[in-house]
Amino acid sequence: MALDFDPWLRLWRLTPDGEPFDSLAGRLMPVRAEGVPAMLKLTEAPEEIAGGALMEWWAGEGAARVLARQGGALLLERALGSQSLADMSRNGRDPEAMSILAAAAEQLHRPRASPPPASLKPLPDWFRALWPSAQARGGVFHRAAAAARDLLAASGAPVVLHGDLHHGNLLDFAERGWLVIDPKGLLGDRGYDFANMVCNPDAPTALAPGVFEHRLDLVGQASGLGSRTLAAWVLAYCGLSASWTLDGGGDAWQALAIAERAAAVLDGA
Repeated sequence: MALDFDPWLRLWRLTPDGEPFDSLAGRLMPVRAEGVPAMLKLTEAPEEIAGGALMEWWAGEGAARVLARQGGALLLERALGSQSLADMSRNGRDPEAMSILAAAAEQLHRPRASPPPASLKPLPDWFRALWPSAQARGGVFHRAAAAARDLLAASGAPVVLHGDLHHGNLLDFAERGWLVIDPKGLLGDRGYDFANMVCNPDAPTALAPGVFEHRLDLVGQASGLGSRTLAAWVLAYCGLSASWTLDGGGDAWQALAIAERAAAVLDGA
């Protein structure tokens, strides 16, 4: 699918309402749909298309409403609120931001009446990149892989996961509250979504003095996971994230720094 907005503007009778911009996996344009502010997203990435199907399944409960969807084209209600969770965490309101994120995860994880999309990826499959990385790189990757194997083996009934629940994917929709966008669409243990939020919006914020341990306590209590189990999920998540980054030729220092801190917590340091 060519990432051309014009056919979708005509099909859905949309009016451009801002300049288009690129994301990592597609293009977006602010539009108006019969006067209502919306966001038109185009992608060719199968993972993003599956995420759109999950957004539609959530039906606006904890997630932005899907106004229209066809293939790699997705029309969403647009966030118009002025608050930012990243700004909160960086400016003395981190406990508030983490509480909002934890509450969002709980809402998304609730059972729904209809079966979820068949495109959801099982969490054990999602972790496949970590096993060869641990064997080749050792060290904290080995620790992360061991934690992941233990956690996956002990997982209870799987739930629908956002898969990328962090400060930038939970937006202020004003009177509609805080709603998610851009899910990966996973199926597995709920601990994965809580681990992601603890690591964001960046390592300097997450690892500021006293912040990381307080996050483990706060989110561990809010989720019912407990701080130690949550630390193990953070270690596993960061090992996976660092593996992806290094395999792609990037610098994984942030994920590795948080992984080391999580390992230290588990060691009682």
